[in-house]
Amino acid sequence: MMKHILIYSDSLSWGIIPNTRKRLAFEKRWTGVFEKTLNANKKNIRIIENCLNGRRTVWSDPYKDGRDGSQGLAQVMEINSPLSLVILMLGHNDFQNTHNNNAWLSAQGMQKLIQIIRQAPIEPEMPVPEILVIAPPVINKPKGAIANKFKDAEKRCIGLAKELENIAEVNNIHYFDSNTVISSSKVDGIHLDEDQHLELGKAVANVASKIL
Repeated sequence: MMKHILIYSDSLSWGIIPNTRKRLAFEKRWTGVFEKTLNANKKNIRIIENCLNGRRTVWSDPYKDGRDGSQGLAQVMEINSPLSLVILMLGHNDFQNTHNNNAWLSAQGMQKLIQIIRQAPIEPEMPVPEILVIAPPVINKPKGAIANKFKDAEKRCIGLAKELENIAEVNNIHYFDSNTVISSSKVDGIHLDEDQHLELGKAVANVASKIL
C-alpha cells in the first residue's frame, strides 16, 4: 500500500537556486531525492510538496499574501489525507527583518503548527500522521539580492535547532537537525546549493525510513 508524505516548507524545499529566481528540477531538490531514495528501498511512498517561498511559521508578510504557515494548514491536511507522515521544515523566514523574532519565538510558531496538524478535521477513520520537524541549517551572513530582507538574521536565528529539538521532545514527535549534514549556501547565506539538496534528501530518507 502506498504511503503519502506531506512536506510543508518554504523556499529551501521549493528549491530556489541561490541569488536567482530559478528553481531546481524535482529530481535535484531534496524532496525529489528523498522520494527516489525511499522508493529505491521499496518503501512505496509518494511525497506531496507544499513549499511556498517566504512562508513563516505563524507570521504574515506585509508585502505578500499567504505567508503565515498556520493559515490553511488544517485544510491542507484535509485535502491530502490519509497521510503517514508530515515533515515540517520552516523557520528561516521568521527572521526576516520585518519581524523582531528570536529562536524561541520561532519555535513557538512550530508548536502551533504541530497542534494544527494533530487537531485537523480529517475524516474520522483516518490516522493522525507522524510528524517530523527538521531544523533548517544555520543562517550565514545574508548576501546578494536578499541581504536587506534578512539583515542580521544570522544573529536572531541563533539557537533555533535546540529550541526546535525541545519542541519536538515536549510533543513526542520526530526531530532531525539538518546542520548535521548540510550548511546554508555560501552564495546567499540562506538557501541550499544543489549538492546540499542531495545530501539532505538522502539523510531525511534515512530518518523517515525508520519512522515508516
